Amino acid sequence: MYETTVLHLPPDFEGEVVATLLSRRAGSRRAVLYLHGFTDYFFQDHLAAHYVERGIDFYALDLRKYGRSLLLHQTRGLIRSVTDYFPEIDEAVRLIRRDHDELTLNAHSTGGLIAPLWADRVRGRGLVQGLVLNSPFFDLNVPTPLRLAADLLKTPLSYTRRPLPLGISTVYGQTLHRAHHGEWDYDLELKPLGGFSVHAMWLAAIRRAQRRLHAGLAIDAPVLVLASARGLRVRDFVPEAASADIVLDPRHIARWSTALGPHVTCVRVPDGVHDLVLSAEPVRKQVFAEIDRWTAAYVNPRQGPYQGPHQGNENNP
Repeated sequence: MYETTVLHLPPDFEGEVVATLLSRRAGSRRAVLYLHGFTDYFFQDHLAAHYVERGIDFYALDLRKYGRSLLLHQTRGLIRSVTDYFPEIDEAVRLIRRDHDELTLNAHSTGGLIAPLWADRVRGRGLVQGLVLNSPFFDLNVPTPLRLAADLLKTPLSYTRRPLPLGISTVYGQTLHRAHHGEWDYDLELKPLGGFSVHAMWLAAIRRAQRRLHAGLAIDAPVLVLASARGLRVRDFVPEAASADIVLDPRHIARWSTALGPHVTCVRVPDGVHDLVLSAEPVRKQVFAEIDRWTAAYVNPRQGPYQGPHQGNENNP
């Protein structure tokens, strides 16, 4: 179903680095590149099917130190700067643009922080025609004192590889995985229920990236920002966790969406979970409808509205 290309990249502070580009083709000059979030990898086959049945080639990038790209000597997800990811995005986009005239970035959570910073860096080059950001990681969902403490990570502590002594919650994983309260089957080795350890180095890199975004970007392509209508903080699983973002605060997402550039659409989705395309079926259908409507209006208006499936459906990717 998917073609896989391993991208060999310059080594970083831990040694050899690779990223993995997956593709599922529709035979089109239009393409989407998906970037996943923290404690994540690409497994959302129904997202790929959604684009392919609309005649859009789908690509997904397992970033360095995640999923299919994690090597034995590496610390999961550990980076010194979010710009560490730019080489694999550059190379993936170079390969995609050889055969495509139109490219949209579709990015989730931490990917939704990385993608706009990358798009801002390459503005004026016509490499990307639109961005779809699914619950992007624009701010920390922690009390103000902890946010201020994170901003103090400008000392040698910010370069330590030791994990921070933070609690581990499995609630979000329980809302998703079918072995618990969810409907999705994915590899719990690659996406553990309790997430990855958070290192000071990683957190400092994320806060630098968020401050850069808060200062204002100038992305020259239209942007769609999608967020749940409701955030919820829970320590243990409750049924309401399956209809709210329990990872980020959607109010932060809405607030900072205006910092991306001159052309931003922000949509709040009732009953959406953090990864909106993993929400309950009626909710994710609304998410896909919003993406279709926005794409037809701003990315490819000549294509017109989507007229119905011709290569399958969401539930049979």
